[in-house]
Amino acid sequence: MRDVLYLDEVGKAEALMKPQRVEVLRQLAEPRSCTEVARALGQTPQWVYYHVKRLVDAGLAVRVNERRVRGINEGVYQATARSYWLSPRLVGRLGPRRSRDALSLGYLLDLMEEVQDDVATIAGLAGSPAAPELPSIGVSGEIRVDPERRQEFLADLRSTLEDLFTRYGGADGDEFRLAVALYPRIAKETPR
Repeated sequence: MRDVLYLDEVGKAEALMKPQRVEVLRQLAEPRSCTEVARALGQTPQWVYYHVKRLVDAGLAVRVNERRVRGINEGVYQATARSYWLSPRLVGRLGPRRSRDALSLGYLLDLMEEVQDDVATIAGLAGSPAAPELPSIGVSGEIRVDPERRQEFLADLRSTLEDLFTRYGGADGDEFRLAVALYPRIAKETPR
């Protein structure tokens, strides 16, 4: 079982986007028969088999074993991954880009989509072979900037990044991509 399966095909994503199939898939975190899943969900084995068949056809579950129960061969199935990651490209862009302004949220969304696609490719989740432990770094933190100092902060950030690009922007060595996202932090309500 993989840790993550990157879904970038509509058919596979569509198979996953049914709440009842997600529940069946959760039950298949460990190898189980349709009868066992049906019992856990309070459904019939036929109902479960229908959804398992769709999950198997989409590559989201696999048959891992078979056993004989009361003279009948019963399949044992398991999810192909512990989690599923949907590509933003599944929906695609609806309409033209509004702005290439680096200070817009639209630009930030485009950048995050590119980063997600790059990471999935590097990790071998988008159909290419996984590379062995490539050097990468993820840095996250919170900063606080007074509104009257916001322009000063942005100028400092731009200057620091331009300095890095100048010092390490040559033609020699391994190529890396640096993406910086800065956005306002908004408190989320916790579900009750």
